Amino acid sequence: MPTRFHKHRKSRGHVSSGHGRVGKHRKHPGGRGLAGGQHHHRINMDMYHPGYFGKVGMRHFHKTHNQYYENVINIDRIWTLVSEEARLQAQENPTGAVPVIDTLAHGFTKVLGKGKLPEIPLIVKARFVSKLAEEKIVAAGGKVELIA
Repeated sequence: MPTRFHKHRKSRGHVSSGHGRVGKHRKHPGGRGLAGGQHHHRINMDMYHPGYFGKVGMRHFHKTHNQYYENVINIDRIWTLVSEEARLQAQENPTGAVPVIDTLAHGFTKVLGKGKLPEIPLIVKARFVSKLAEEKIVAAGGKVELIA
């Protein structure tokens, strides 16, 4: 932006540039940034940012994320782990052999319940299964087996 459009051009000739003679425009009168949150800015912090200070919960030293690893798959994609011909065969003959889907063998540890499942019975083997996923699998005539 060229100088002629700057706001300060209007202040030229006015001694204090709109910042008053008595109080003066000093650099950082309240401190920089979030300074004084527990002192002179406490009212603002308490009103508009409750819970900003303090700690919650327990500390976990040397947290390695491997033990919390969960690769998830939703039930709307669970039939992609089986061949198309196996799905068609199960659809044509619902009382015959039921396909067994081992999610862990395909690299998925948890089954979640997003989406719709076709009304074809199946057996799902997984390490973890959400409640909604289990309800939908059982409603489709299937079964859930938990594996270690």
